[in-house]
Amino acid sequence: MTRIRPTRVAAALAGLGMLAVTGCGLQPATAYVPAVAPGSIEPIDGLEEGASLTITSKNFTEQLILGKIGVLVAQAAGFDVTDMTNVPGSVPVRELMTSGTADMTWEYTGTAWLTYMGEEEGFDDQQAQYEAVRDADAEIGLTWLEPAALNNTYAIAVRSEAVEELGGVSTLSQMAALPVEDRTICVEPEFNSRADGLGPLLELYGIPRGSADGVPDDNISIYDTGAVYTATDRGTCNFGEVFSTDGRIDSLDLTLLEDDLGYFPAYNAAAVLNTETLETYPELEEIYGAVSEALTDEVLRELNLRVDEGGELPADVALDFLVQEGFVTEP
Repeated sequence: MTRIRPTRVAAALAGLGMLAVTGCGLQPATAYVPAVAPGSIEPIDGLEEGASLTITSKNFTEQLILGKIGVLVAQAAGFDVTDMTNVPGSVPVRELMTSGTADMTWEYTGTAWLTYMGEEEGFDDQQAQYEAVRDADAEIGLTWLEPAALNNTYAIAVRSEAVEELGGVSTLSQMAALPVEDRTICVEPEFNSRADGLGPLLELYGIPRGSADGVPDDNISIYDTGAVYTATDRGTCNFGEVFSTDGRIDSLDLTLLEDDLGYFPAYNAAAVLNTETLETYPELEEIYGAVSEALTDEVLRELNLRVDEGGELPADVALDFLVQEGFVTEP
C-alpha cells in the first residue's frame, strides 16, 4: 500500500486551516492525545516499524470523542498515528477519506446516504440503511465495518416528571390522543423548516401542523439548539426536538418518545476505513469492530456530557472509556 507522505498530510491540514505553530514545527491544533498501553487491543503481530494510520473526524463533541477513540485504538495496535480530528464539517472529512489522505473515520449512515450520496429519503431500518451505504461506498474504495448501536438521530423528548401528567405518553403516536393545548413543541430553526423536519413528522402522526385539531402554529416555539433542551425541561413546551445521543437528555432527566411509525432516518455510527488500508492491515476490522460493539446511545450521552458540561477534554474521555472497557490500559 502507498503510505501518505508527511508533506501531503501537512498540505491537507493547511488547506483545512488546522495547523498551529509550536516549538516543534507545524502540528494539528488538536494533536493532544494521552499515552496509551495495550489492553485487549495489542500491537498487530508482524506490524512493520513505522506503519502509520491517519485518523480524521468532524469538529463537534461526539465526533471529537470518537475521533480520539480512533486515534488511541490505532496507537494501541502499534501504529504511528497522524491525528487529523476536529475537521470543520462533514464534507471536508469525506474528501479526506475519498482522496486517501485519511485512513479511518467514524461516520453516520444517514449522513453518508443523504449528504454525500444525495439521496432524498433515508431508511428508518438501521440495517437496511447500513447496507445501502456500505454497498455504495465499496464502489469508491471505502469499507464500512458493522455499525454500532449508537444512532445519533433526531428524537422527540418530554420531561420525565410530565410523562404521567400527559397520560403516560411513551410514543409519538400517543401525542394524537392528547388535548390540543398539550401538544406544545419546541424545535430548532433547521428542524422547523427542513423538508424532512417537523411538518412531515406531524403529518405522519395525524396531528398536522397549523391545523386547529392538530398542532396549531401557536403551539410551536423556535429556539436555538441548546435552549430547546432547557425549555423542554422547564415545561415551556411539553415536547422538544433533541438529538438522541446528547448528554443533556440524561442530565435534565428527559424521556425520549418512541418513533413508533419510523419517521426518523437511521444515523448509526460505524468505523469507515480506506479499503486499501484494510486490505493491508485486515486485523483492523476485528479491532475497530470490537470497539463499535461497545458504543451505544447511552454510552455516548454519558461521554458527551462529560465534555459539554463537565469540561473534560475529548481525548481524556476517550481514554477513560477505552480503559473501562478493557481495550487499552494506561502506561
